[in-house]
Order: sequence, then C-alpha cells, then structure tokens
Amino acid sequence: MAKTLSVAIITKDEETNLPRTLQSVLWADEIIVVDCGSSDRTVEIAQDLGAKVFHEPWRGFGKQKNFAIEHCSSEWVLSLDADEEVSPELAAEIRLLLKNTPDVEAYFLPRKNFFLGRWVRRGGYWPDPKLRLFRKGSAWFEERAVHETICFSGATHTLKGSLIHHAYPSLEIYLAHMNRYSSLGAEQAIAKGRTSRSTPAFLWNVWINPAATFLYNYFFRLGFLDGREGFLLHLYHSAYVSWKYAKAWQACR
Repeated sequence: MAKTLSVAIITKDEETNLPRTLQSVLWADEIIVVDCGSSDRTVEIAQDLGAKVFHEPWRGFGKQKNFAIEHCSSEWVLSLDADEEVSPELAAEIRLLLKNTPDVEAYFLPRKNFFLGRWVRRGGYWPDPKLRLFRKGSAWFEERAVHETICFSGATHTLKGSLIHHAYPSLEIYLAHMNRYSSLGAEQAIAKGRTSRSTPAFLWNVWINPAATFLYNYFFRLGFLDGREGFLLHLYHSAYVSWKYAKAWQACR
C-alpha cells in the first residue's frame, strides 16, 4: 500500500507565493497551512485549494513549523516554505518513492535558489540540500527564532528532483528580509553571549568576518560566475552578517 503524505506550510501574507506552492503539491493526501494572522488573501487561497488551515499566533520559525507538523495526519511529511515549489520531477520522484518501501526515514531535497529571477548556481547556493521529507515523528525543527534546521539522526538519502525556491524577486524584498533576519539573529547572538563587546570581537564580527564571507563565497566558491545578481547577493549577504552583530552590540551597549 502506498504511504500517505502531508504537506506542512506556515504562512503570513503569502497571497503572491502560496498559489504556486499549493498547485505544486495538490497530488498530496493532505495539505496543512498554519497562518499567524495574514491580512491579505492567504487564508482564502489556502482554503480554495483544499488545504486545512489552522490559526496560530507567531511562535518563531522552528516552533511554528513544528506546530504545523503536529497537525499532519499522514505517515510522511513534506515541510515547505510558502515561497518554495515542488518541481514536476521531484513530485514524480516522491510519489514513486512512497508507492514502494522507503529505505530510510528522511530525505534531503536539492534546492534551486532564485535571486532577482536568476537561478544562483554557485557561491554555495547549489545544490543547497534541505532535509524536508521525513516519516512523521522521526524529525523536527530546532526551535530557533531564525535559520531553523531539522534535527534528525540516522541514515538519509538525497533525491534528484529539485525544490525550487523563489526567494527574493526584488531587492526591496531581500533587504527587508535581511533586516528582519539580522534582528532575530542578533537576539540569538545575545542569548549565546556573542555581543561583540570587546574591540577585537567587534572588529571581527562587524567587519572582518563579513568581508571574509564575501571574498570566500564570491571568489573561491565562484559566485562571480552568477553575474550581477551573484555580486549583489553575496555583497548583501555579507552585509547581513555585519548587521546581525552590530545590532547585538548596540543592544548590549
């Protein structure tokens, strides 16, 4: 008998992205959407496309995703972000996999990241494997405010089909996200005691480390081959690193 699959998605004001995401997984047995107070048509879109919608105040990325997983009733779970899309090749691969007996409890999916409409292939952004498909109960998200990762111990495999990440279609969206993420990252840095209070720590975290991050990804990992989009992505990502530690320093002055 084929294994059942639930798709778990968390949302807030995702009316632009959500139709594309949901259309790519309509073949799943169940779609769970956990919304934390959208003011646009996100909830209406989810319901129109057959998703089960739950309303939950924002808990942080990790806790919110775990809440969505808890409400999945299938044997297997596919966790997606609202700006991700399952490619037809990946959909076919997952459906074939679950028709048989999967040989491990969790699978990594290679992710194609798009920045300003361009697939970023270098600088560490491809294949960008993400553990997103797993047997329910065998994996969960680390409960961090941002950059949450899945906790899993055991054998895994990596599928061939791609998860498509329509991350940042404009600079305005990217910079707004990085501003928000750097504030959340600063909170984590403070919790870990990494507040850059000493002058050497300040110089390293706010200046040297961001510059080294740019040089490593842009030159040594061939990010320059991704054109102007690659340059802007790596430049502003290194700025995000600087902002995060500068905000932590500011908060603890």
